[in-house]
Amino acid sequence: MKKRILSIVLASVMVMAMVGCGTAKAPAEEKEEAPATEEAAPEEAPAEEPEAEATEEAAPEEAASEGGLVYIISPSQDNPYFKAEVMGAEDKLNELGYTVKVVSHDDDATKQDQLYDAAIAEKAVGIISDNASADATAASVQKAKDAGIPTVLIGREINETGIAIAQIVSDNFQGARAGAEKFIELVGEEGNYVEFTGKESDTAAATRSAGFHDVLDQYPDLNMVAQQSANWDTAEAYSKMESILQSNQDIQGVVCGNDTMALGASQALKNAGITDVVVMGFDGSNESRDAIIAGDMSISVLQQAYANAQLGVEQMDQFLKTGSTGQEEKQLIECKVISAENAEKLETFKLSE
Repeated sequence: MKKRILSIVLASVMVMAMVGCGTAKAPAEEKEEAPATEEAAPEEAPAEEPEAEATEEAAPEEAASEGGLVYIISPSQDNPYFKAEVMGAEDKLNELGYTVKVVSHDDDATKQDQLYDAAIAEKAVGIISDNASADATAASVQKAKDAGIPTVLIGREINETGIAIAQIVSDNFQGARAGAEKFIELVGEEGNYVEFTGKESDTAAATRSAGFHDVLDQYPDLNMVAQQSANWDTAEAYSKMESILQSNQDIQGVVCGNDTMALGASQALKNAGITDVVVMGFDGSNESRDAIIAGDMSISVLQQAYANAQLGVEQMDQFLKTGSTGQEEKQLIECKVISAENAEKLETFKLSE
């Protein structure tokens, strides 16, 4: 009997052992499902491809800024001359692959200095500027130089050399003399005239006035009955011309240091019913061209603003790449006289031949 019981117990143990072995095989069955996981892997791989494509698409943007950031610091673009300068510089900088930031100092030397600080803080590689002051600007340019940032000055020069890498300016004295010679041709060698000068802080204002007088003072019967600064401003020239006319309407000519003042003076003369006065400006803007064609102005002196700004950018680019502009620091660009004979050939500070 005991043997029978023992046999039954042994049989039960063997059955349980077989069941236990079947459970032990479960991991092997899970291993057989592993290929399903391997098949899923190719489906996940394409998800990485868009990231690679996005990197490739970003490359042109990176290339466009490889040249670095260049600040253009100019007077207000409300003046068409300064707007043409900015356009010329910006177009050339974009063409050469630089990132461009355009800001205006509004002829405020303190604001200009703050903009130089901003350019230094943003690690600009260069500055193109038509400056706010022949004297105060020097400190700003020196500060940029000390930070390793070269400055090219266009339009207006400063009273120091050796700190800007280039000063590309119109030959204001030559242009003023050429304009004054045309003025004498139209007015004659006698009569009364008024002069409106630009900002006293601007070297160009003094240089142009000196050029005018280098010619006009040769004629003793040509009398300057008033000389005032209208600070390059149309409204100010208009107001001051009105005041002068209240005490003296016997005027044969008006000489202005820029076109905006000439436009203001000519409008005041027109409103007063005086139409036979020779009005001369300086810059060669489209507005002065139209006034000359209409008979409201007689003369302007063309500064090649767009081309001069592009020349400045080209020289900065060469300096950044080679360490030299290859030119003298101060470069004077010849001005051309605009009158009724050639006004129709003028477009955006460029005279077609």
